[in-house]
Amino acid sequence: MIDDILQSATGRMVKSVESLKHELAKIRTGRANPSLLDHITVNYYGTESSLLKVANVNVEDSRTLTITPWDKGMVPAIEKAIMTSDLGLNPVTSGTVIRVPMPALTEQRRKDLVKVVRAEGENGRVALRNIRRDAISEVKEALKEKLVTEDEDRRAQEQIQKLTDKYVKEVDKLLEEKEADLLQM
Repeated sequence: MIDDILQSATGRMVKSVESLKHELAKIRTGRANPSLLDHITVNYYGTESSLLKVANVNVEDSRTLTITPWDKGMVPAIEKAIMTSDLGLNPVTSGTVIRVPMPALTEQRRKDLVKVVRAEGENGRVALRNIRRDAISEVKEALKEKLVTEDEDRRAQEQIQKLTDKYVKEVDKLLEEKEADLLQM
């Protein structure tokens, strides 16, 4: 019973940390990274499709992404999708290849991005605490129904807290790395 609760909580915490990693990957640093364009959708003959499904995205150098559409007719649609996105990027087309230069980040923009990273981190910590609360309430419920003893209840709560502390440290480490990456000139 308690093992099931712990296993469920562990799985949910791992998913929470993975979700945070995914969100942090979207926050751009000065370097070009194909994951910056993950959330961009393109109108592909009347259907909204992910940019990654209609084109190949590569890193040309540390400040430039290259996008090669599978279909040559998609070049204008991809260009428009990138320009209208919230990334503030201006693609440059040369034939069938679209180059997306990454502008250097200003000091103020870096500080703003650090604030965004910290907010994402806090959301991650809140998610972990909610998972802890749910797991502890499941253990309390099992105690009420006399499925576990008080000693098992106390031990389970300690294990859940240790698990939460472990994943909160992981979140803090991710935030530290991302902040250092953002503030690096």
